[in-house]
Amino acid sequence: MSLMTAKTVREVALEHPGATRIFEKLGIDYCCGGNRSLEEACQKVNIPAFLVIDSLELAEAAEQAARTARNWQMEPLSELIAHIERVHHGYVREETVRLTALLEKVCLAHGKNHAELFEIRRLFAGLAQELTMHMMKEERILFPYIVRMEEAVIQKEPILPGPFGTVGNPVAMMQHEHDSAGQALRAMRKASADYVAPADACVSYKTLYKALEGFEADLHQHIHLENNILFPRAIAMEKGV
Repeated sequence: MSLMTAKTVREVALEHPGATRIFEKLGIDYCCGGNRSLEEACQKVNIPAFLVIDSLELAEAAEQAARTARNWQMEPLSELIAHIERVHHGYVREETVRLTALLEKVCLAHGKNHAELFEIRRLFAGLAQELTMHMMKEERILFPYIVRMEEAVIQKEPILPGPFGTVGNPVAMMQHEHDSAGQALRAMRKASADYVAPADACVSYKTLYKALEGFEADLHQHIHLENNILFPRAIAMEKGV
């Protein structure tokens, strides 16, 4: 038995941020059954432990690769947009499903003693709905226009105007929606006391707070790439600067 498999599921979940997603997909109970060793938990769901360990290592490697810095001030806008859609839009969609279910679970188990959970659930539901519409507008309208504009510049062709006039118009709308998302994030952080889990929190409760804090961090990076890099470069390109 390896050092990893000898640890309890709870220990692995707390030491490896991506572990809970893998456990959820594989049906491994890291909350009520968190005192089992990883080896025992894998036997219970009939999955070889080495496959779970490999999944954990691959997830960590992927996260490390995603953190590798690229100079987005210099990369083509089409590549920056592809990165935003693949990494950040994909993350929002996946985590929204996961966090919605986790919030329901934790509210059911701890809501009686921690009413703030219901406020966090309400705030997250509103944020998730706003982000869903926001990303759809970017992917269907704004981003394709920026890509076409860049292609025209590269080919030294005239930039065909969009249905919204200047690109600054939809950019202003997206930035306004980013501000709204930021307000929701701040409200959730305040309601959760900076995501510090209470003394009676179970592993699911702690996982929820870590996941919400991770969601906040990713959205901050997501908004930074758009507000501070993509949008200013698109506006400058349209102006021929």
